[in-house]
Amino acid sequence: MWSPTASNPASPTSPQAPTAPQPLQTYRLKNQGRRIAQIVKLKPECVEKYKECHAKVWPEVLKQIKNSNIEDYSIFHDPGTGILFASFKYVGYDWAGDMERMRENAKVQEWWKMTDSFQESFVEGAKSSQEGEPAWWKGIEEVFYNP
Repeated sequence: MWSPTASNPASPTSPQAPTAPQPLQTYRLKNQGRRIAQIVKLKPECVEKYKECHAKVWPEVLKQIKNSNIEDYSIFHDPGTGILFASFKYVGYDWAGDMERMRENAKVQEWWKMTDSFQESFVEGAKSSQEGEPAWWKGIEEVFYNP
C-alpha cells in the first residue's frame, strides 16, 4: 500500500540514480503524396469484361496496391475514344522499390496479364505492365490542380 513516507521515484525530493539520456524519438510525417495520372486504350470488344473484373478486384491485388503506398485510385473510361484514365496518389518514399514489389507479386502479375489483354498501350515499345520499362500505361502531365 502506498504511504506518503514511502520512497516514490517520481517525487522531486527522493534521491534518484542518474539515468542515461534517452534517444530522441523521430517521427516521419506521412508523405502528402504525389498525384499520378496515366492512360491506356481499352479494346472495344473488352469493355464489359474489363468492367466486370474491376467490379470484383482480387483482394490480393487491392492489398498490394495499399502496401505499395497507393491511395485514392480511380480508373475512368471514355467510351467515345476507348481511353482508360487512371489517377492515384503515391504517398510512399520509395517509388522504384514499391513498384518493384508490386511487379514481383504473383497475383498482381496474373491480374496484369488478364487486364493487359483487354488493352492497347499508347507507349511505343511497351510489352506489358509486368515488364515495367517502357511503361504499359502512358503517364500524363498534370497542368492544373485546385485542392
